[in-house]
Amino acid sequence: MNRIVYCMLIPLATLSVPAFGQTRATEQVVDPDTIVLINHELQTVEVVGRIDRDYQSDYSFSATRSAIRNQELPQALSTITKELIADRQAFQLADAVKIVSGVAPSSFYNQYNIRGISQNEEGQIINGMRTRQYYFLQPITSNIERVEVLKGPASVTFSSVDPGGSINMVTKKPLATERREVAMSVGSFSTLRTTLDFTGPLNESKTLLYRLNAGLQQGRSYRDLVKNNALLVSPSISYIPDNKTAINAEMIFSNSTGTLDRGQPIFGATAGVTDLNSTPISLNLGAANDFFKSKEVIVMTGVSHKFTEKIGVNVSYMKQTWTENLQEHRTTNAFAVDIDNQSMSNLATMQFVQRQQYWNTDNLNAYFTVDFTTGTVQHKVLAGYDLSRWNKSKGGGQNSARGYLLTDGTVANAFVPANAAGYQTITVDGKTLPKPNVPNFNLNNPSYTIRNVDDYVLNGRTAVPSAMTRTDAVYLQEHVKIGKWSALLSLRREWFEDITNYEAPGEGSFENAAWIPRVGITYEVIKQIHVYATYLEGYQPQSNTVSLMPSTGAFFWDPNSPARFKPLISDLKELGAKGEFFEGSVTMTVAAYEINQENILINANLPEYPDSLVQRGADRSRGVEWELAGYLLPGLQLTASYSHIDARIIEDDDETLHGKRKENTPVNSASVWMRYNFSQAALRDIGVGLGVQYSGAKVPWFTRAFEVPDYTVLDLALYYTPSKANMQLALNVNNVLNTTYWIGAQNYLRLFPAAPRNFMLTATYKF
Repeated sequence: MNRIVYCMLIPLATLSVPAFGQTRATEQVVDPDTIVLINHELQTVEVVGRIDRDYQSDYSFSATRSAIRNQELPQALSTITKELIADRQAFQLADAVKIVSGVAPSSFYNQYNIRGISQNEEGQIINGMRTRQYYFLQPITSNIERVEVLKGPASVTFSSVDPGGSINMVTKKPLATERREVAMSVGSFSTLRTTLDFTGPLNESKTLLYRLNAGLQQGRSYRDLVKNNALLVSPSISYIPDNKTAINAEMIFSNSTGTLDRGQPIFGATAGVTDLNSTPISLNLGAANDFFKSKEVIVMTGVSHKFTEKIGVNVSYMKQTWTENLQEHRTTNAFAVDIDNQSMSNLATMQFVQRQQYWNTDNLNAYFTVDFTTGTVQHKVLAGYDLSRWNKSKGGGQNSARGYLLTDGTVANAFVPANAAGYQTITVDGKTLPKPNVPNFNLNNPSYTIRNVDDYVLNGRTAVPSAMTRTDAVYLQEHVKIGKWSALLSLRREWFEDITNYEAPGEGSFENAAWIPRVGITYEVIKQIHVYATYLEGYQPQSNTVSLMPSTGAFFWDPNSPARFKPLISDLKELGAKGEFFEGSVTMTVAAYEINQENILINANLPEYPDSLVQRGADRSRGVEWELAGYLLPGLQLTASYSHIDARIIEDDDETLHGKRKENTPVNSASVWMRYNFSQAALRDIGVGLGVQYSGAKVPWFTRAFEVPDYTVLDLALYYTPSKANMQLALNVNNVLNTTYWIGAQNYLRLFPAAPRNFMLTATYKF
């Protein structure tokens, strides 16, 4: 059962090509001059694609900036392959990563809690390089080869990233064998999808390869007024003239049009009792003419060259542009009050926001590698330079309307009962209220009319201040092996600069710098089992933490840089074991860890000052994880995980929070997914899938008055793959038991209910 990975250039007379729906191969004769790359030595930059077809990936390029087998990596790394993505019909990133141990969605957005630590950094990591964009709409996965979740702070590798872990999306690269695949899907909530994946050589010598991926979705939601339409086109080319040089260039064009889903509101607690079912899970606070449009273009290129067998250089560059156009109605996170300042728990106060802006990002990574031996000691030394530059351009702006109308026609941001006579008033349910600038949302009588935004007094007209952040770093890494021992030693020196009002009046500059180390040791107990220990640190200037929850972006519009706050620092201590069993057909990882983070910048949650911030002292997360993936039987492929997380607030200005559970984190969670292809003659064309996911209860972000309850969800799938056709029909039914559950919450007005029972029917044809 040889597993073939594109890694080094050699002629090969036979190539294993799996049949549709299978992951273990049958041989097919090909041209003896075909250029393929096999699993003897991994390429140092991922230029050519992976041909495996299973739920396992036994190597990573991004974790150390150079190819390393997962067995030798002294850190937990979870991988979701394109085969698992396809079997689960995980069209969006959140659907893919939810099965990873220690990963929990924080909301409907592209935002996660990893190992008890909420995501702070915005943007995504693609092919090991950082992007910058808002996280509101989920990215689609049609161009993704695999998703890697590197656990713990990985700043030595990826620069400023989250302490809990980093999600890296690896795009599909060209193959030297010709393949074409087209899929069409139809499903619940008026969802229509189509994808294509074409790849192969462009010349007879097969030194020039191409790949074209595309995806299109039009769909609505079980949530009122919500839609998520997306178009993605991603072409790539690889040029491999010889066994010394490899070049890859690719582009990602993504155009998304949707609606921001701020969550389900419920009625306020009465006598400490909260009913999450007091409103339907479909209830949304938006308006019919709300929209969110984003357009992203990414161009990447990578070059790998070997001067000798032992010395090489790798250079990667990414250019990204991102455009946003937003109009939305959303709550101010407070219930309305009457003229006597008594809360009315059926009325949510509202605000109106319009925003447009444009960003561009540049990433450059260049490093040399030197392999050598001293006696019986093997060395792989890597020395490099990183540049990450993000520019928020002039011309962006935001209009907003909120507050209360005064009798003189002006607007007050807050209601002051002592001056009640100065406010215009309205009557609701027999009570007199100060008249809001944007009408309150009545939970008892929702109204989804098209709003006339000219009715509002725009009391917030803000130019998005231009800004530029730049990170320069040099780093040195050595992977050394002595018999059964190996060590991964890394040190990074990073310089960060945040320029506010960039190239405009009032320009100001704030700087941070840090040393970032990593030390990891791996020991081969037996050939199949490795144990490891690691210590590493993380570092984030606060300019890179204020755009996401929990800070809610208060300083995003402020010309005063949040880099003036103390940077967020973190560290990871981890012990673990990794094993391969049954001739490599099953892999397993067990890890125990402790993550500490300090100087967390969060929203103060003061309704009268909604943009105020407070810097929390310290958090700590301790936990245990277990993951298994592979073939338990010839036709049975499985992936399973379990996570126990004890995440606590250690220091806070509010002493009553000391020792309390971290927000939005389940203590226990588990998942399993399996696919079985029948081998019996009568059922040979049939396969079935079964998934079960459990998540423990969570504490909402901005209130501890209630908990989001635990849940268990069952998913099923049926696959029909005619033996004499290159087609598969797949029916996926999610939440089979129609369980009502919530993946998280912020407060009474922002809960995030998951989808009820839904289905997706997909036809895939390969030719």
